[in-house]
Amino acid sequence: MKILIVEDEPQLLESIDSFLKNEGFLCEIAPSYFNAEDKLISYDYDVVILDITLPDGNGLDLLKLIKNNNASTGVLIVSAKNSLDDKLTGLDLGADDYITKPFHLSELNSRVNAIIRRRNFKGEEEIIFNEITLIPSAKEVKVNGNLLDLTKKEYALLLYFVINKNRVLTKEAIVEHLWGDNMDMADNFDFIYSHIKNVRRKIEANKGKNYLKTVYGIGYKYTDT
Repeated sequence: MKILIVEDEPQLLESIDSFLKNEGFLCEIAPSYFNAEDKLISYDYDVVILDITLPDGNGLDLLKLIKNNNASTGVLIVSAKNSLDDKLTGLDLGADDYITKPFHLSELNSRVNAIIRRRNFKGEEEIIFNEITLIPSAKEVKVNGNLLDLTKKEYALLLYFVINKNRVLTKEAIVEHLWGDNMDMADNFDFIYSHIKNVRRKIEANKGKNYLKTVYGIGYKYTDT
């Protein structure tokens, strides 16, 4: 899951970034309105953690940009203690939830996970695709009841495919979603094949079927048709 953290307080930004990365999220940071706007125009995110009080712009304008460009993106507003009007305005504009400073990072993580469950998993704790079961809260995958030994990237790759089942995903989209800002450092996207090969091998080793189909010249598709 790919998260953008929009926060102008350096220490808080670093704390949130470090905590969520440790929880297995791919995080990108934006310490200003301008930086956040640039990223939101260029990339897609599963969740945006949005401080609406920024020194160089109004975070509510960023919320409008998010909803106009990608309505499926979840938004968690971060607000000051006494900004009730901003919270209500944010919810009216389409934000999913809000959290008030100061807060515990564990609570922030729980709220982010709740948004992801509602938006991507229809509120379910497990995602079941035939003999394959994904458990996002534990970052686990079972095939025919057997727990797979996946790396973090392999798990994130399989989750991304399952969420987007029956859709053709380009190599560029896969790399952007799983590697974020680091995609610009890649000379080519051949390394994706190695991750896909490993996921296929581990699923088939537990008597699962291969649902990852290559769409030649474009990318990949996860389907049982």
